[in-house]
This record gives sequence, C-alpha cells and structure tokens, in this order.
Amino acid sequence: MTGLPVSATMSLEPPGPGQVLVRMRAAALNFADLLMTTGRYQETPPLPFIPGLEGAGEVLAAGPDVALAPGTRVAVQAQGTMAEANLFPAAACHPIPDAMSHEAAAGFLIAYGTSHFALTLRAGLRPGETLAVLGAAGGVGLTAVEIGAALGARVIAVARGEDKLAVARAAGAAVCIDSATCPDLRAALRDLGGVDVVYDPVGDAPGEAAFGALRPGGRFLVIGFAGGKPPALPLNHALVKNIAIHGFYWGGYHKLDPDLLRRDIAALFALYEQGRLHPHVGATLPLDRLADGYALLESRRSTGKVIVSI
Repeated sequence: MTGLPVSATMSLEPPGPGQVLVRMRAAALNFADLLMTTGRYQETPPLPFIPGLEGAGEVLAAGPDVALAPGTRVAVQAQGTMAEANLFPAAACHPIPDAMSHEAAAGFLIAYGTSHFALTLRAGLRPGETLAVLGAAGGVGLTAVEIGAALGARVIAVARGEDKLAVARAAGAAVCIDSATCPDLRAALRDLGGVDVVYDPVGDAPGEAAFGALRPGGRFLVIGFAGGKPPALPLNHALVKNIAIHGFYWGGYHKLDPDLLRRDIAALFALYEQGRLHPHVGATLPLDRLADGYALLESRRSTGKVIVSI
C-alpha cells in the first residue's frame, strides 16, 4: 500500500483473494446511476454507497492468485468507480489496449457491451437488414448505431434535434429521423420500408411506434426506459407477425453466463484495436462536478458518454 496516491482520509483494506485495488483515473455516468439516486434501479445498493458502475484506472495491488499485475491498465465494471481508489473483483477488471485512453475505456464496457451483445447474440442482426435505433445519440444508442453499421446493417437513427442527429450520422447512420419534428414515427419508419430490428433504450410511446414498424420476423430489443416507462407492446401483433421480443440487461450476464460475457468483451476490444470502434465522449468533468454530470443525463443534453475524470 506504500505510495498509494489517494486522499489521506481514505482507508482501504489490502485486496483479498480474487480482488484488486485500482487507482481510478476516469469513470462514466450511465442512466442507471441517475435511477439509483432515487432508488428506482433494479440493483440499487443500500445506502450509503459509492456511485459509478464503470470506469478505468491502474491496478495498484492484487490479491492472492490474481493474474492482474500492479501497473496493468484496466476497464472496470462494478459498483463504486466514482472514487480515487477502490477494491473490485478481479473478474470485473479487463486489461485495455495501450492506445486506449482512460476516458475512452471508462465508458466502453456497458454501452458497447450492451449493443454488441444485444445486436449479435440476441437479435442476430445480419448484413443488409434495417436497424432502427431510438435515443440514437445517447450513451448506449450511439454505440448501437456504430456497431449496427459495422455489422453491415442499414441504420435508421432516431434522436431529438439536428445536433444529435449529426453525431449519429457521423457514427454510421444511413437515415436520420428527428423525433422533435416527426409527427408519426411509426409511419415514418414504414415509409422507409419498415425495420428488421428495433433497439429501444427509450421505451414509452417511441418504443410502441417503432414496434409497429417491424416487418414479419422482426426482433425488438428492450434495452431501457429513458422515456419514463416501458412500452405497451401489442403481443397479438408479435404473434401474428412472428416478432421476437428480447429483454436485455447486460449486467445480468455476470451471473447468467460470465464466460460468454468475457468472450464478448474480448471481441469488442479486438474491434477497437482494429480501428472499427470510436468511443464518443460528449463531456468530461472533474469529480467535484459530478452533480453537473447527473444534470446533463437528466436533461438529455449529452451525446455519447459523460465522463468524470478522477
């Protein structure tokens, strides 16, 4: 613990079996962090807790039988990343490419992991298919646009305002729809020929409208409810049109199938090293402006990820 570059008031135990001590350099905000502030997230820890579900830094010390050596730069996906240093399960820490900044790595795992896993392993998105992404300039939506385009799909991005649509277009969207001026999203998507896959982190009325534009055999990905409530999906239409509805919670795979999750993360880092993924950081704030970061998420003013430097 000698030379630990953290506050003198901070007291941390040495890492035990299966643990690492990480000096955090950056952490990312997710919509789940916002829900936790009001106790509305499905896995909100008991108070008091350190916020932050993902981040990046360097390993300072490792517990017995842990392969991560001190000095290894890692991305972390675990509760408590908004701290100068913290203890994490070694299984939650993933070495990052040398060329990847801490800021890019801090917001990489959840957003890209959600989109890549959902689009490839749940929806089975194929080249030439049409993918509609709601909330297309947000933290996860933008990664769905980028990954969908990389997979060879025709991506329709739905977002509010031309500034956000420009970001989605730069990420690979072939067609953009401004939700602020579109009077009928379902009709607009149908006029574009309908869609094969809907990626929905928004829910509510936009999710319902996009569902109505799915072609027979389509797939609907339930990613989140940034719009305030789940979409009311007509299951009779799902039956008649052979539509599959996939609920997808990336964090749940830590228990459901951790080996599959690790393989997907490895595939994502490989795509990054090949230059096929370009994480978009919409804002970087110091730790003492964490409240401003939450305000950016709540107001829907941010694009890509909001990163807190530590």
